[in-house]
Amino acid sequence: MSATETAIASAEAHSAHNYHPLPVVVASAEGAWMTDVEGRRYLDLLAGYSALNFGHGNPRLIDAAKAQLERVTLTSRAFHHDRFADFCTQLAELCSMEMVLPMNTGAEAVETAVKTARKWGYRVKGVPDGMAKIIVASDNFHGRTTTIVSFSTDPEARADYGPYTPGFEIVPYGDLTALREAMTENTVAVLLEPIQGEAGVLVPPAGYLPGVRELTRERNVLFIADEIQSGLGRTGKTFALEHEGVVPDMYLLGKALGGGVVPVSAVVSSAEILGVFRPGEHGSTFGGNPLACAVALEVIAMLRAGEFQERAAELGDHLHRELGLLVGGGAVETVRGRGLWAGVDIAPALGTGREISERLLAERVLVKDTHGSTIRIAPPLVISKEDLDWGLDRLRTVLSVP
Repeated sequence: MSATETAIASAEAHSAHNYHPLPVVVASAEGAWMTDVEGRRYLDLLAGYSALNFGHGNPRLIDAAKAQLERVTLTSRAFHHDRFADFCTQLAELCSMEMVLPMNTGAEAVETAVKTARKWGYRVKGVPDGMAKIIVASDNFHGRTTTIVSFSTDPEARADYGPYTPGFEIVPYGDLTALREAMTENTVAVLLEPIQGEAGVLVPPAGYLPGVRELTRERNVLFIADEIQSGLGRTGKTFALEHEGVVPDMYLLGKALGGGVVPVSAVVSSAEILGVFRPGEHGSTFGGNPLACAVALEVIAMLRAGEFQERAAELGDHLHRELGLLVGGGAVETVRGRGLWAGVDIAPALGTGREISERLLAERVLVKDTHGSTIRIAPPLVISKEDLDWGLDRLRTVLSVP
């Protein structure tokens, strides 16, 4: 057996089968490229679902992590540490907000937002105890905890995990009328992805997000923006909502906030909203740890310069222009997205999304499928135009288009 086959066989035998990875075993990576255990190089057009916005092994982030590793990595929140205040202050400033509640994973940020919204509803809005409702969108993906899958519409993510957590109302994504009709006096929040990533990089209709903002203000309801995948430069702006000129009541951040080095997530909001928490009412042993703060502070500094957002916008225009040329020729049905993020609907006759991903793997390009014949393209923002074009040429080869 080859080194690849041996590693895959061992993983299959000794790990739970909750993932179906492509048959590649990565041993090292740099920038937009990964190298497998047999020395073959692959262009990464997934970037860890946007966790690797700044590329593999980004020197600034690795240096920040190394420096912190030699000082202190964990104190728990029982004590202050010397990176925490700077992290919270600078992330709040990046978001034009006032307060930060740090966690570790994106799902933890979403769970924290649910708890925050409910507590705000009871203590500030005056909703009767136990009656708070949160409105979400169909085809959402906010994580995989039992509470979060309770408001998923994806049978694969939801089946066999009941009984499900109550308190959520699901409405069609992009439908303001349905959202308005779902609101009651007990509605405390609307939780949305500005662009639905797992659903296939779905961009809502123009005017939808400003309409959500207006409606939530009018009804005294929190607008919670899950920017865990869409935020921190991916779409050509620091936050995807900026394309619509919208500022939510709460940002949920994760993935790229840890630079692909450590898990870092955060809820960022106003003092009025996050101020509902009192000591002991919520927490995390690792949330806001010194190592996480050191890496995230470097991420924030990189975003403040604006070069990554500009690069994502410029290369994103090129990406969508090139992908748009494939539509209508029988190979690609639709292309969606913003910045360096695209959902590509392949003609089903050419294969499933999984099959297209496997064919691209054979061409040394890594992407991931979702829902039928859709593939997602989201390279690290550090990718060169030449490498991006090389990857697009491999896609054309796989689709048999000139």
